[in-house]
Amino acid sequence: MEPTIKPKKFVKNPIKGAKFTIAISSAKGGVGKSTFATNIALALSKLGLNIGILDADIYGPSLPKLFSINDKPKSEDGKLIPINKYNIQCMSIGFLTDEQTPMIWRGPMVTSAIKTFAQKVDWKDLDFIIVDMPPGTGDTQLTFAQEIKLDGVIIVSTPQEIALQDVKRGIKMFDKLGVNIIGLVDNMSHFIGDDGKKYPIFGEGGVLRTANEFKKNFLGEIPINPEVGKFGDLGKPIVEKDPDHSVSKIYTKLAEIIKNKYNF
Repeated sequence: MEPTIKPKKFVKNPIKGAKFTIAISSAKGGVGKSTFATNIALALSKLGLNIGILDADIYGPSLPKLFSINDKPKSEDGKLIPINKYNIQCMSIGFLTDEQTPMIWRGPMVTSAIKTFAQKVDWKDLDFIIVDMPPGTGDTQLTFAQEIKLDGVIIVSTPQEIALQDVKRGIKMFDKLGVNIIGLVDNMSHFIGDDGKKYPIFGEGGVLRTANEFKKNFLGEIPINPEVGKFGDLGKPIVEKDPDHSVSKIYTKLAEIIKNKYNF
């Protein structure tokens, strides 16, 4: 029997310095969630909004690599100062450790780190903070959902069933915890070959079916494109490197959905 979780008992504090906090989640690793988080942050910024990104994956931070940040944040008056890159305010545990240092931490230490990033970072005049969530439905997700005011979550998944099994658990978790699910995104949905044909390498339609099953919005598809991974590895995501790329235009449309939803 599943435990009953009542959201109304939780006191959720907003992240100071930001109007809205949007989480990017999936409950599954390897679906391109961090790549999505960085590119949607950049797309929102290019629409004229003030954006921050919080890498909440304590065990496997991706932001330092995806944004090519090697600096350590400074502190002032007891608060960490976000590192500004591509006009985005950035914070990650990866800024505070060496790249190959494993975070061998138990749950309470992870929870403490998340609260530090939410309460002791000097975020400045942000319209949105984009939170890159780790895989799973554990301490980080519970800390955010129960103690930090999340204004919405976008669920990212690839279309095959092995990924969607975990995604469905994530959807149920956020529903139980009273977090608004903005919608689902089908990432790496297909590949367009040199012949112009569409190849659904990981299956087809799984994310849309899941959205319909749980009565959630389906926000669209993002195809596989080698340049997305290449530019990400170089620390300059596709939306920043090539704003006119077909994939960048998809991110722009998704950013416009978010912008309009929150009345900007």
